[in-house]
Amino acid sequence: MKCALVTGGSRGIGRAICVKLAVQGHHMLINYKSNKEEAEKTLSLIKQAGGDGELLPFDVADKGRIQEILGKWIEANEEKHIDILINNAGIRDDSLMAWMADEQWDNVLKTNLDSFFHVTRLVLNSMLAQKYGRIINIVSLSGLKGLAGQTNYSAAKAGVIGATKALAQEVGRQGITVNAIAPGFIKTDMTEGLDEKELKALIPVKRFGTAEEVAHAVVFLASPEAAYITGQVLSVNGGLYS
Repeated sequence: MKCALVTGGSRGIGRAICVKLAVQGHHMLINYKSNKEEAEKTLSLIKQAGGDGELLPFDVADKGRIQEILGKWIEANEEKHIDILINNAGIRDDSLMAWMADEQWDNVLKTNLDSFFHVTRLVLNSMLAQKYGRIINIVSLSGLKGLAGQTNYSAAKAGVIGATKALAQEVGRQGITVNAIAPGFIKTDMTEGLDEKELKALIPVKRFGTAEEVAHAVVFLASPEAAYITGQVLSVNGGLYS
């Protein structure tokens, strides 16, 4: 059975990705940190769409829990192969660097950058054995251009972009592609506190994007037909550039 793992799959962009990949026939592994109710809503939407899946609760910032939960799942499910990995889980904790606490830096880097390494390394072995895989990292406009007040978040996402390009070169000959998607302003919980009226004036298409639009791009890069696209960063941002 071919499976797709989406970290941070309980809400927002992660939920939309889970539903769209499920429609494509993948058994969904929905990772979440603590909000089981929202994760179960995602699973319910998947089943309503004719798909199926299961919940994998672990904090992507905790490498011990990743090994305990995801590692044990991989060992116990030899007949199931994770052929698609979406590294989507992430947090923001904005502050000007002059006032940024150590914890703000550490937590954002652990959740957004370290998690890429610990989750991907576990999943990669079976992809290499199968000689097939799709790894898609959800990054950010912040990682491409940098945003004031987000030195921690911008550093983490820029780090994932660099890792995406490097890993793509390591595993390309094994039939594994590694790409990143950089959303701009998308209507999710993470953008609720932003001034949408002011910001959409900067966007050529004059609106925020939707989680479904990001998910559509993910499904394309996750498809067998995208086999010749790797090491790329696809911006889904309505034309907003630095």
